[in-house]
Amino acid sequence: MITRGALAAFLGGLVLLCSCSRTEPKISYGILRLVYFEESLPEASPAADSPGKVPRPDIIERYSFFVIPEDEDGLEDIDRLELRYDREGLIWSLSSEDWISLQHEGQTWVGSRSIAMVDGETLPRGQFRAVLTDKGGERSERLFTFDAPAEARFPFPRWVAGEGFYRIESLYPEHYFICYDGQGAVLGAFPLNSTVGELAELELPPETRGIALWADDPEYSTAALTGVISLR
Repeated sequence: MITRGALAAFLGGLVLLCSCSRTEPKISYGILRLVYFEESLPEASPAADSPGKVPRPDIIERYSFFVIPEDEDGLEDIDRLELRYDREGLIWSLSSEDWISLQHEGQTWVGSRSIAMVDGETLPRGQFRAVLTDKGGERSERLFTFDAPAEARFPFPRWVAGEGFYRIESLYPEHYFICYDGQGAVLGAFPLNSTVGELAELELPPETRGIALWADDPEYSTAALTGVISLR
């Protein structure tokens, strides 16, 4: 059975045809989650004798926003998906060229893993409005509420792997390994029952060449995603 956390971890381009539909599209279901990423940024003032800028870790925020759209004329009739924060007049607009389209258990999800503020500012909390518009100009809306604390409840997780073993340092309630093949394609999200163990016992896909850790806090719809560790 696919757990809610695995679905959230997994959810991360369609060619549209013209239509004259007068039937409004619908958002049958949606997910709005906050994901913390670790990113290396250059120091503003490196040491004078440094040969170059010294990287430093920084934690950045992204909303992962996906919906299941419905349209009687087919999903090719969907023109635009918007996430709006009316309190501050913020709009994130996605067209078919911008959104990610995923298939999961017979359902098509569209959305983005990269909803962010300019200059890395903290994302707003509160009530959001999703707006789905088709090519005929018909639209529908659905409200989403995100009330997680302004700062992360837990420190950013750490993990290491070597000689067939892994060890995780994390206070998050749930953990998953996100596996990638040699071309960087996602192979799936695999739940972990322990923060230490042998990689062979996890029965990960044999084509796995890299792993990232997804640490999940389902109570507050937040998660942390580490960088990828290569398996050699």
